[in-house]
Amino acid sequence: MAIEAPTILALRRDPRLLKVPPYLSALCIIVGIVWLFLLPLNEYSRRTYISENALLPGQVHTYFGGSEQNVFNAYKHEVQSLTAKDSGVIAAELTSILRSMGLKTATQKYHYDAAGKVHSGENAYAVLHAPRGDATEAIVLVAAWTNMDGELNQSGVALALTLARYFKRWSLWSKDIIILITSDSKAGPQAWVDAYHNEHSPESADPLQLKSGALQGVVVVDNALDHRFESLHIVYDGINGQLPNLDLFNSAVAIASGQMGIGVSLQRMWKHGDSYRERLQTMLRGMVSQGLGHASGPHSSFIPYHVDAITLQAVGHGWQDEMAMGRCVESTFRSLNNLLEHFHQSFFFYLLMQANRFVSIGTYLPSAMLVAINFTIMAIALWIQSGRPQKSGIAFAMLDKTKEPEVEVVEKDGMIASVPKADMAIVERQLFLPVALVVAFHFLGAVPLYVFNNTQQELGFCTLLIFASCNVVLPTLVAIIISGFTTLSSHRLILLQCFSLLLLGMFLATLATLNFSLAFLVGLLAAPLSFVGVAMSADNGSAPPKLSLPRKIVSNVVLHLLSPPVVVLAVCQTFGVDAGAALAEAAFGWKVSGLWTQVVVCCVWWPAWLVGAVVVSPGL
Repeated sequence: MAIEAPTILALRRDPRLLKVPPYLSALCIIVGIVWLFLLPLNEYSRRTYISENALLPGQVHTYFGGSEQNVFNAYKHEVQSLTAKDSGVIAAELTSILRSMGLKTATQKYHYDAAGKVHSGENAYAVLHAPRGDATEAIVLVAAWTNMDGELNQSGVALALTLARYFKRWSLWSKDIIILITSDSKAGPQAWVDAYHNEHSPESADPLQLKSGALQGVVVVDNALDHRFESLHIVYDGINGQLPNLDLFNSAVAIASGQMGIGVSLQRMWKHGDSYRERLQTMLRGMVSQGLGHASGPHSSFIPYHVDAITLQAVGHGWQDEMAMGRCVESTFRSLNNLLEHFHQSFFFYLLMQANRFVSIGTYLPSAMLVAINFTIMAIALWIQSGRPQKSGIAFAMLDKTKEPEVEVVEKDGMIASVPKADMAIVERQLFLPVALVVAFHFLGAVPLYVFNNTQQELGFCTLLIFASCNVVLPTLVAIIISGFTTLSSHRLILLQCFSLLLLGMFLATLATLNFSLAFLVGLLAAPLSFVGVAMSADNGSAPPKLSLPRKIVSNVVLHLLSPPVVVLAVCQTFGVDAGAALAEAAFGWKVSGLWTQVVVCCVWWPAWLVGAVVVSPGL
């Protein structure tokens, strides 16, 4: 039986089919954005809860207070007297105080160079061995001498010393307690935790002379105020967007707000009315912080080592005093002391939109995946387009109905069909040049990565401005150089864009499972790459023509406005952040904390942008 109607093979070559992917790709982006904005609703988010029953947060009576206020005042006076001293003198005095309590003490020096700045200091720490333990597990109480804002953490350090003296009198501890006082909030904690796990560089940090068991949890106290505070601001973001176990955060909230009656805030949302707008704003702030991946406090250095950590920061003017904050820390330590094993019950991937409301990874992940899928859809469509013959039989018949196309009889599985000869033609894809160029562009990303990670802070803005200016002419220059050696035909351009979008979609889909916020933000900023370049199909069924001049101009304007350096400059200008300081922070994170946000920007996003800019370059 002869089937005159076009078969699936012929239908596959129908040029009308390739008009669908751009709309499908745009639909994925829109649905992904809408999905994200639905998350703050009650129907898509959940109230927080404690998964680990052994924690029993807020179930113990706290005794910190009373005469401890006098001890705190004395230690605070000692801290204030050391304000003008260098880190060595401060560490010596602090170890002397800790040693007088009967604790084993030690110090650690560190020295880091990043972005033309020296980060050096000396950490002081002590170990309180558990009367009922075997030194296999430990809890850490951290107080940085200066907080993330560069202010003297006078009340925080004094409170840590007071709590160390208070904890020493109790015999209920089943885990060792480490009291750590660092010289700053970034380099000091990182040097200490690296050395604790023997991952430090001997040139940058001294080894630790005193250690305990596996770290089960970390609580950082940050109180630079010289007056009573209103509420506790809980900071939980870690390096590269990693988060502590949600049970630790929930325990701190339950203890502070439930047991102690202290207000709790997060993501600098000091007043939260639990409206949709405030939930969304809190969630977006958390996504920006997670996407940047930098250290948000001393606790951030511990999280990459699977040590759950949070910072308790006193904020505002109110009637809560340091004793109330100390009771929060005491109760939190009592809960951590109850743990029979490491945190594992609750979520490690979540978005918080209020102190008592969150969404888990299963709910928010589809939004980033939909944005990443749009690149894959366009890559598949471009791959199909690259295998089309110069003119298909179906398209020929649509154009000229007076002429019959040459047909070929095909027999398969007992069925016979008449198919136009043009549709049976095999188009050879020239893969070497597009693959080589895509790989070369991604390796080229190592150049800006090296430059920005080794630029002094004073030259950061100028360097970023020069790089943005070079990006204006770089695509045209690359296109001219390539055209001087070989011809970049429409099919080669299709394959070039195809492989670039395929890699971009693959990278972002993988990244979304590790750092959802970074993948989502980069995916949105790179979304125009799916819609610039060679036309998907031509009405006459022939090979796609080169872009018209108006479309090239529009595509170039859009791409250059959304190039990585321009986006960085625009964001810094919008939020009043010095670009040099932002690059210096990234360089410090790269060299000290293992930050890889700039790897994603320079070696994933920028190469994909460069390929898109080359495809629409006036040099072709």
